[in-house]
Amino acid sequence: MLKSKEQYLLNALEPVAQAHGVEIVTVEILSTKKSHTVRVYIDVEGGVSFDELSKAQEWVNEVIDKLDPFPNAYILEVSSPGIDRPLRTSEHFARFIGSTAVVKMATAVNERTSFTGEIVAVENDCAQLKLEGGEIVVLPVQNMKKANIKGVIDFSR
Repeated sequence: MLKSKEQYLLNALEPVAQAHGVEIVTVEILSTKKSHTVRVYIDVEGGVSFDELSKAQEWVNEVIDKLDPFPNAYILEVSSPGIDRPLRTSEHFARFIGSTAVVKMATAVNERTSFTGEIVAVENDCAQLKLEGGEIVVLPVQNMKKANIKGVIDFSR
């Protein structure tokens, strides 16, 4: 799911994140002809506070500056994963069994590349989604282009 430079940054950030008790959910690089934006999504048990984001901004910036992955300046954004949390690994899917996921595949499965359904199981590096109508589809995590939780806001509270 990650591009090679995103994976490179993730690999460099994960050990430092673990030392700080932080999970790197994913890394995104958005590039234009003139600039690059690096988005690092973090999570901690109990949720991400403003203080946690501020501390993470410092050590993430240090790691990326040492790597110097871009010839020019870049913009760094450190964020919580939000209600539409990205799903990158089998462990992410397993943690959110029972939640609804939106998945875009790099290659077609059952002649489709887009799926929305309840995560019902994870086996052999494949997420099983129960689609509307009850069909179960098995999606290999390594062939996913993008996956995230379908955020729901309950205004009735």
